[in-house]
Amino acid sequence: MMKTSLLRQAAASRVAFAARPVRMPLRASLAIRAAAPVHRPVTSLLRFYSSESAAHESAAPHQELVTRFADLPQLGVHERIVNAITKGMKYENMTDVQTMTVNSALAGKDVVAQAKTGTGKTLAFLVPIVQRIIAQDPELADRRRGKARADDIRAIIISPTRELAEQIGVEAQKLCQGTGVVVQTAVGGTQKHAMLRRTRFEGCHLMVGTPGRIHDLLSDPTTGIDAPRLGALVLDEADRMLDVGFKAELEQILKYLPSREDVPRQTLLYSATLPKNVVGLARQFIDPRNFEFVQTIKSDEVPTHERVPQFIVPCRGFENLAPTLLELIRRDVAKAKSNPDRLPFKAIVFLPTTASVMANSYIFRRLKYSDPTMPKILDIHSKLAQATRTRAAEEFRHSESAILFSSDVSARGMDFPNVTHVIQVHLPQDRDLYIHRIGRTGRAGKQGEAYIMVSDVEIPAARDRLPGLPIQRCTDFENASIDITQESELPPLFKEVQDAAHKAPFELLNDTYASYLGNAIRDVDRQDVVDEINNMAKYTWGMQEPPAVSPRLISQMGRRVSGLRALDGPSLRRGRTIGREFGDRDSYGRGGSRGGGRNFSGDGFDQMERAAREEGRPRYGGRGRGPSANF
Repeated sequence: MMKTSLLRQAAASRVAFAARPVRMPLRASLAIRAAAPVHRPVTSLLRFYSSESAAHESAAPHQELVTRFADLPQLGVHERIVNAITKGMKYENMTDVQTMTVNSALAGKDVVAQAKTGTGKTLAFLVPIVQRIIAQDPELADRRRGKARADDIRAIIISPTRELAEQIGVEAQKLCQGTGVVVQTAVGGTQKHAMLRRTRFEGCHLMVGTPGRIHDLLSDPTTGIDAPRLGALVLDEADRMLDVGFKAELEQILKYLPSREDVPRQTLLYSATLPKNVVGLARQFIDPRNFEFVQTIKSDEVPTHERVPQFIVPCRGFENLAPTLLELIRRDVAKAKSNPDRLPFKAIVFLPTTASVMANSYIFRRLKYSDPTMPKILDIHSKLAQATRTRAAEEFRHSESAILFSSDVSARGMDFPNVTHVIQVHLPQDRDLYIHRIGRTGRAGKQGEAYIMVSDVEIPAARDRLPGLPIQRCTDFENASIDITQESELPPLFKEVQDAAHKAPFELLNDTYASYLGNAIRDVDRQDVVDEINNMAKYTWGMQEPPAVSPRLISQMGRRVSGLRALDGPSLRRGRTIGREFGDRDSYGRGGSRGGGRNFSGDGFDQMERAAREEGRPRYGGRGRGPSANF
């Protein structure tokens, strides 16, 4: 009898030990001890991470998922956070990604979520981490009583771009405005010393930043920035952070954070795609004993980029691109004004290089001087000061009708409402970037169209680079097919563009010309690239001879490439032509033999890896490989 009793006591002790919460740090309040999630025993975890839908398992048994923000108090969310959402932001119903991740995150789980941009994921991770901060220190629910220090950060959100980090910071400020939680934004390209002075004076509970700047602050002991009690970490757009080379910074940041054994930490990782490197990153940051993989993209759901009508516009040459873009803008601005059911024309125009963004935005601003129907022209690129980029992004975001010329700083994550058109001029670097760019339009179920304008010489590369996409060939634009070399005088739109380009600084056009000789136009014969940009310089910019470039750049193009002018001295206008005279089309180009005929007609990680494999399978014949596109 005594033996049976002892065995029962031992079994009860084992159950209690397996289910007890992780020990909190000594400075943690009693409130957070009471609110700390109970970690499931291993046997329960095996059942929990089955192949069934993670969304339904994230809630307690027989409990419905919360789908309205007003009902968040049922999950323990403070009323001031709820009021900020329902009364301040005027949100009522939660999106799918919010429902499927907020419930799990508020239960204390680490979350890996595959979620598209434009689905409300910013609020999905802000709500649980702000609630966690308040639960850890209840005084922070009252903005009059909350105190912050620069060396006691409670949560960090890491985002791949300055624009996206600032956007998240604005949302966090709105969410925390009725509380004592202090939010700071730390991004590169801004005054580091000003940011440090503000953070040291105001303190910080929640820091939003880019990987480089966060690493810089944590690794430098003189900054006074530290996070010894960090309770939450968010990695947003994880695939994009890895794409642009932030893996080393993310791994270093992890070394400056307290260990999970000393300070329990919740990690939320969001990614639109699930390549192997993202799964590997999740294994480094996520607690495998207490996490949930949430796939908010349903297997039978048509992706956003497949719902947006997509068109490729073959243009005879580079010189046709700007007039064709002007033709499209005027046509669709008129359509929007004549049809009250259409949204006002609002477009993002992506170009391959920073210099080409600067040149085209200058030209189209000049065109607007004589055309009052054209929307306002804005631009964002890497050479702008951060404050200027932020102002441009905010102006475009709040504009009813505008055109934003951009490099790829806006391709991911930036939330610009009511964008009706995404226009890509020249090919993007890869298929994924093409898709991410398209994700700027057709958001939240609204209308949108996507165009990609390419020269005839880029069509073969386009077919190889963009397989499996519902791209339709579009031949509706008159200026796309004009052979300007056969015209006795410039057609009207060509002349308008050239007149505007005449007013552009020569150095700007020179930089644009040189930028095309780099890796901007890939998978196209280099001689064809030189022929094309020479024609653009002659017929679009109205130059009598192409800009001179450095001998080093010419050598990089190869000995067989002719038609480039080498610099003879310090003046950019002086040079000598290598190979042939400018505009000579007898040997190369569309008028000669080379260019002739180019008018082309188990567990959570297992679930993640399975989803990654499924993602790699083509829906339309390939994902960056396999049969070429047919347009």
